[in-house]
Amino acid sequence: MAEGPRDDIGTGAAGEEWSRPARTQVTIRDVARASSVSVSTVSKALNNSGSLRQQTRDKVIAIAKELGFRPNDLAQSLHRGQSFTIGLISNDNFGRFSIPIMEGLEEHLTNSRISVFMCNAADDPEREELHVESLLKKRVDGIVVTARRVDRRRALEIGSSGLPVLYVFSQADDPNAFCLLPDDEGGAELGVEHLVRLGRRQVAHITGPERFQAVRDRRDGYRKALARHALDEPEGFYLPGVWSEGWGREAVAQLFRSSREPPDAIFCGSDQIARGVTDALRERGIVVPKQVSIVGFDNWDVMAEASRPPLTSVDMNLKELGREAGRRLIDLIAGKEFRGVRRIPCTLVIRESCGARSRAAGKPTGGI
Repeated sequence: MAEGPRDDIGTGAAGEEWSRPARTQVTIRDVARASSVSVSTVSKALNNSGSLRQQTRDKVIAIAKELGFRPNDLAQSLHRGQSFTIGLISNDNFGRFSIPIMEGLEEHLTNSRISVFMCNAADDPEREELHVESLLKKRVDGIVVTARRVDRRRALEIGSSGLPVLYVFSQADDPNAFCLLPDDEGGAELGVEHLVRLGRRQVAHITGPERFQAVRDRRDGYRKALARHALDEPEGFYLPGVWSEGWGREAVAQLFRSSREPPDAIFCGSDQIARGVTDALRERGIVVPKQVSIVGFDNWDVMAEASRPPLTSVDMNLKELGREAGRRLIDLIAGKEFRGVRRIPCTLVIRESCGARSRAAGKPTGGI
């Protein structure tokens, strides 16, 4: 029986056959042999350097592609002093916040041919240390640290490596660290300002646990917006609790339990809480937004778009936060220095729950 064509046999430019052992990684010497040129010529062609005829360069590139040749990134990284990889260490087990940040980060870094290694530390300091050690051994060019909350954390231990480290949606306890955060306070101001402009004057705020920095920042934004319009915060209208729909329903019961004038708007510290608030109001026969306008926070589409009515919500622009992290990380790798906290503006996504006619996104808050 005649043999079929062999995958490990090719024909060089001069017509001679050459072969390489099966299951062996193609090397630059294989490409040179198949192209009938020197190794240095292959290197120049693949790196788009040196003085070569375009015909020669195109031929070498085509043969390298045909053979499935891939440059040795480790060897190249040692030669040029850069690996074109970065590490992303996250404590966000669910990916609610880290995935959009990673998408924006990769979107920007891809243009610079930089790849991202993602590691889940799961709030385990020992596991995080192992990830850091592994990334340092891989000679990554920088590390991005992110989390599921913006509260302060212990700074990453990188020894004397001098490796650039950037905290995104996370803060380090080192004053020299560089942190990128959403503007929670400005986002809250944006949401409450919108409600006031719609004519609402009795605005309550139902939110999560006060031990979280984001809760305190959003509370401050809520109060600043009210003060700007000389509006009082009635006693009992600020209700911190837990991040759950159940707390949203319970808080509504507290707001409408007393004989005081009920709220005509509720600003919620999360979309999850807002979902519980809208359900509780509907069960009481209170029409949203005709009688009470609702604004949430996070613009979590799973919650915001599935609510009835769909939620107007403050968007932290996490993907843009990731893009900005990519821009800043490249600057850090290039030797620029940044420190302190910089905040990315939030925007307001308008849906039916607030009663506004327009569905367009609101203007962004603040800036960095």
